[in-house]
Amino acid sequence: MIDRRRVVGAAGLAALGTTLGAATGGRAWAAEGPARWPRMRQAMAVDAMTGVDLFYVPEDDPAAPKLLQHLRECGLTGAVMTAAPQGRFWLNDKAYEDTRARIDEWKGRIDKHPDVLLLVRERADLERANREGKVGVIFTFQGTEPLGEDLDRITSFREQGVRMIQLTHNRRNLVGDGALEAGDAGLSNYGRQVVERLNAERIVVDLSHGSPRTIREGILASKAPVLVGHSGCRALADASRLTSDESLKLLADRGGVVGIIFWPYLRVQGQQTSADVIRHLEHAVKVCGEDHVGIGTDLGISPIELTPEFAKDSLDTVKDMISQGIFAKDRSPEMTLFPPDLNVPNRFETLAAKLSARGWPDARIEKILGANFARVMGEVWG
Repeated sequence: MIDRRRVVGAAGLAALGTTLGAATGGRAWAAEGPARWPRMRQAMAVDAMTGVDLFYVPEDDPAAPKLLQHLRECGLTGAVMTAAPQGRFWLNDKAYEDTRARIDEWKGRIDKHPDVLLLVRERADLERANREGKVGVIFTFQGTEPLGEDLDRITSFREQGVRMIQLTHNRRNLVGDGALEAGDAGLSNYGRQVVERLNAERIVVDLSHGSPRTIREGILASKAPVLVGHSGCRALADASRLTSDESLKLLADRGGVVGIIFWPYLRVQGQQTSADVIRHLEHAVKVCGEDHVGIGTDLGISPIELTPEFAKDSLDTVKDMISQGIFAKDRSPEMTLFPPDLNVPNRFETLAAKLSARGWPDARIEKILGANFARVMGEVWG
C-alpha cells in the first residue's frame, strides 16, 4: 500500500528516542532501545515489503539526514520496495512509462548514497549488503499493470533492475483476481503466461494481495518457489488479505515463503501489537515449518512521530480503508497501521529479542528475519 503508507510512513519523520551508537560498516546500531539481539549484525534481515522513506523527500529536505540515520539503524539487509503505483486500473502505456521513470529516479537516489544503499540484482548483492552493513533495495511491483499486455516488458523491467513482481493488488487485473474480488476467479490465461515468463526471466513471483484461488493457482503454475511476501494466517483472523492454512502448506511444500505483515489484519478488532505478529509467526511456523516463514511489514523503515496531526491523518486514512472494504465494516478506526511497540527503526532486532525471550533458537530467528527469503531469491535469481 505504498500511497497509503506515505500518509502514515512519512507523516512523522522523527525517531522515538533511539540513540545511535558506533557505526559498523555503513550501519549504526542503537546503543539503547526497546531490546537487543546479539546476532543482529550477522543476520540476513529481509523485509519483503517496506519503503525507503528517503526516496519520498527531496535530497535537500531537512528530514533527509534523519531518514538516512534510520536506514543506518534499521539493520535490514534487503528492503523490497514497490516501484509502481497499485490499486488503480492502469490499462495504457502511462503505467509502463511512469514506472520506468520512477525506477530510474530511485536508482539515482541509491547512487547518491553508496555508503548506505545498494541495488540488489543477484544473491551476491544481498551478501555484500550484509557484509558491508548496507540496505539492499529490491524493486518490485504490487500488481502487473505496468506490463499491460506485453510480456516483453518483463524483460525490459528485469534489465532495469526489477527482481520481484507481485501479480495482483486488491482489485482484478489482466493477470488475475485480487484479495477484495468476491468472484475469486483466480489466474487468467494471460496470468499463466506472465508466471511462465517471470520464471524464464528469473524474477521472483509474489502472490500477496491475491484472492484465495489466485494464490493457490499461482503456487501451482510457477516452476520456481514463490512468495506470499506480506500476509498472515487466516486461521487466526478471517480477513481476505490473509492466507489459509491449506495455501500456506502448499506454498511450503513447493519451497516458498510467507511473510507476516504488521498491519491490523492480524486481529479481528483492536490495535495490533508485537504479540499479534508473534502469534501469526508461530502459527505459520507450525503450518509451514521454520524454513518457510519470514516478515513483510508493509511499513516504511522510518518510525512515526505520534503527533496530533498524525493522529488525525491516521484516523481519516483508516476510516477510508474501512469504507473501501480493506478492513471489515465493523472495525474500529481507532488504531494505527503499525504495532506501536515496534515503532522503531530497528524493529527487526526488537522483534528478534522478543522471539528469543520466548525461547526461539537463534538459528530459527535468523531464518525468519530474512534467511528464508534470501534462499528463495538466490534460487530464483541464480
